[in-house]
Amino acid sequence: CVTLDVQAACRVTTVTQELLKEGFHRDLLVKVELGEDAGGCAVAAQVHLPPGIYVDPYELATLQQHNLTKAVLFPDAIDLEAPEYLAKAVVLLLFLEPEARCSRCFRGAVPVHARYHRPARATHQALVALQSPEVLLCCCHGQLSAECWEPAEVDTPCSPDTNSSCQWHTTKHRPAYEELMLRVPVGLREHNSLVCALTLLTTGLCSGLILAAAYKYGHFS
Repeated sequence: CVTLDVQAACRVTTVTQELLKEGFHRDLLVKVELGEDAGGCAVAAQVHLPPGIYVDPYELATLQQHNLTKAVLFPDAIDLEAPEYLAKAVVLLLFLEPEARCSRCFRGAVPVHARYHRPARATHQALVALQSPEVLLCCCHGQLSAECWEPAEVDTPCSPDTNSSCQWHTTKHRPAYEELMLRVPVGLREHNSLVCALTLLTTGLCSGLILAAAYKYGHFS
């Protein structure tokens, strides 16, 4: 009975995420509706990005300079050219902005990019599963209910505009687990020989044309 009363007191927080646009370059939109008023607390979504998807730190820095988004990457050094099978997972802490029409609603968006995958067999796409974000609150001047919120291991300020430390909290009763699937176009393994042959032929032809032009128009001493 005590457990049921605690769960009833802790109102449900809902989280939704969408991938906007098409192709390899998308926008990740995260929406959160808290079960209670944030009371001036900072609200963020902690997103675990698998190796098949990444955020460009240089693009992120440019967007933050223009106040278009606020986020922190862990780690902040990312190999942008690595394919999916050589990349590592990263954590994105996306700061959410309040919505005007709803005092308990917050949202945030950030550009994400799909990595190149290995060729697949009998399918033209690879699936990248994006787990549901974890909702975090940072209340430097208030208190959260210990029955509903617990300290989170997040070592970053409540805002990217300040260096002052603050304790982040996460919900004890997390929302239903949902995955967002990103479909990435890939090549077919059955076409490996054809692709290699055409690549070799094209490379040889272009090299021959360059050498012929250099021999015809070049000045050799």
